Amino acid sequence: MSATTRDAIPAEGVPAVDGIRVGIGGWTYAPWRDNFYPRGLVQRRELEYASRQLSAIEINGTYYGTQKPATYAKWREETPPGFMFSAKAPKRITQSRALAKTGAQVEDFVGGIAELGDRLGPLVWQFDAGTRIERDELTAFVGLLPRQAAGRRLRHVLDVRDPGAVDADLVGLARAHGLALVYTDSETHPNVADLTADFVYARLMRARAGIAAGYPAPELEAWAARARTWAGGGLPEDLPRLTQTPSPREGRDVFVFFIAAAKERNPAAAMALLRLLGARAD
Repeated sequence: MSATTRDAIPAEGVPAVDGIRVGIGGWTYAPWRDNFYPRGLVQRRELEYASRQLSAIEINGTYYGTQKPATYAKWREETPPGFMFSAKAPKRITQSRALAKTGAQVEDFVGGIAELGDRLGPLVWQFDAGTRIERDELTAFVGLLPRQAAGRRLRHVLDVRDPGAVDADLVGLARAHGLALVYTDSETHPNVADLTADFVYARLMRARAGIAAGYPAPELEAWAARARTWAGGGLPEDLPRLTQTPSPREGRDVFVFFIAAAKERNPAAAMALLRLLGARAD
């Protein structure tokens, strides 16, 4: 690797702006080596680079299989202070026919990923479309989710993709336990913006290949405004909700991830949003 390539990795990361963090899903994707990573950057340093261009990354690989604690510790050391990972929980848990009996698996996953230390952000529990969810089982499962690990607070997110399972009762369950519900702009997943926790988790899934920044400028500006509203304790009035949301609170952490769709454009979309929020000057 050349000196120029080494110099492309700054020492500092991108700070959260008023509690708002913006990122992408994963960091290993071949097309990003043409439009995101510096030419000549070795693959083993891609996380090091990406974590200094963005303020968060959602780990998707954990949905398919957990990593060894030593791997999580390595990722922690490769990222700068203030950076955060979120992570999808293993599908072997969320696709279980006996959710209420997955406590040992939940503890095993959490115990390993806790090695991320202060880099660990929300854990996402994804229930795919077509997955039958028994409400009593889900209620019992939610009660299994630990609130702390290794002395640090844990935050949990429900990503329920079956439209028939997303209703006011689900909102009430999430709110009672302080869990966030994923908000997505997807045309195929449910997208309700009811506030149920002291943080917001948004997955933006409509990047377009023909737009360099993934989203048109007016749409990115609208998302910047919504993120600021959420962070300030308010409610974006143009997003759909199922219930009467409690009165706004002071301050709220916000996580915005550009995911899927025209995946090659997602880093540019995230960096454009960070610029609009004032986290990046370039």
